[in-house]
Amino acid sequence: MRRILAAGLLATLAVSACSAPSTTTPSESGATDATDRTYDVSGVEKVDEIAALLPQEIADDGMLTIGAATDYAPAEFRAEDLTTAIGYDVDLGKAIGKVLGVETEVVDGEFASLLPGIGSKYDIGISSFTITDERTANYTMISYITVGSSFAVKKGNPEGFDPESLCGETIGVQTGTWQEEELAAFTAECTDAGEEPIEVLPYAKQSDVTTNLVGGKVKAFYADSTVASYSVALTNDQLEVVGGVRDAAPQGIVVAQDDAELAEAIQRAVQQLMDDGTWAAILDSWGVSEAGLETAELFPQA
Repeated sequence: MRRILAAGLLATLAVSACSAPSTTTPSESGATDATDRTYDVSGVEKVDEIAALLPQEIADDGMLTIGAATDYAPAEFRAEDLTTAIGYDVDLGKAIGKVLGVETEVVDGEFASLLPGIGSKYDIGISSFTITDERTANYTMISYITVGSSFAVKKGNPEGFDPESLCGETIGVQTGTWQEEELAAFTAECTDAGEEPIEVLPYAKQSDVTTNLVGGKVKAFYADSTVASYSVALTNDQLEVVGGVRDAAPQGIVVAQDDAELAEAIQRAVQQLMDDGTWAAILDSWGVSEAGLETAELFPQA
């Protein structure tokens, strides 16, 4: 996720996924209100061996506090009540708590304020943090998912959109995202080469980008790979991703660097959820199954 460059600018799809821009109606767009695709983790069982690794303070308190900026669907965002945190990261946090035998609480915060609060305000952070050298110099991170950028088109790609030949195409994008910056750079490359520029149509909400693709106003859209896959799911597969995932990078759960006990407990819990299929089931529920990792690695690596 390119929050490293555009913190909090990727607004939630959830609040207005059914709203239609002026070009289409909800029935024409095929949009669905099933934005909450929460996976029920109540069946995940405590693993005593892993739970025993928890620092005593957290075990005694019975609560694992998770910092997140709940503004990024489908990873972590607010349900229709605008209060309840949902998303695949939220489901993962709850499942980790089940393995460790503790309750979990998601505490919302501005994305830029989350890392400074790890180890004090928050026990851990699960909020689409890309693993970088700068972050691992100051925090321990546990990999669990990989996210890049993807193009989406109408199912079957009826207009023959080629993600390797963008000049002259009409492409939708959400404003303020890394992908908008990339499209601007691609457009400059087109004009420098004497070709037609890309017609970039920016929208404030990803839901509007998605609806205008279904409605035919744009030929494709460009977004984070998980956002693209989630959009496919929300439109009942009226869309598809083409060209795969570009520039994919792993994301990680953040733990204070001086808390080796907690880092090991979280790493072991995540690996347990990967091994028993829970993590894959969570991602499948949210329509982003291709993004999951099978190994929870600790960073910085020894």
